[in-house]
Amino acid sequence: MRTNLSFSPLFRSTIGFDRVFDLLENASRAPDAESWPPYDIQRVSDDSYRVAMAVAGFAEDELTITHEPNLLIVAGTKGDESAADYLYRGIPASAFERRFELADHVQVTGAELKNGLLTVSLVRDVPERLKPRRIGINADGPAEIKSGREAA
Repeated sequence: MRTNLSFSPLFRSTIGFDRVFDLLENASRAPDAESWPPYDIQRVSDDSYRVAMAVAGFAEDELTITHEPNLLIVAGTKGDESAADYLYRGIPASAFERRFELADHVQVTGAELKNGLLTVSLVRDVPERLKPRRIGINADGPAEIKSGREAA
């Protein structure tokens, strides 16, 4: 059972959250996604993540990883194996595409394919100018501004 939520009351008191509301709205409307290939999302540290995807039977040249702003796309396409004569085929070999919405400032730092497991490493790298700053109060002159690390 799905419930449609209205985010319109939040628009009155928020600024710049349009993307978040769009993501929530799209997630509530999206049909249940395909479950293949299986994957894990792991938090390695505060600003580091890892997506591990089981892609058994796919070679490096059959996989494509694309990083767009706020989006990671992992796709796989098998080569033509029409010459093979299978009596039973239980290992999925169909093409797939997985999309992962990324938060702002999340970058792909690398990918590795080992033992049928594709691992994509991600890191959140917030620019220094966007990190919290402490602003000192000085009655004798202009205030001094300190970055988050200096203020601690």
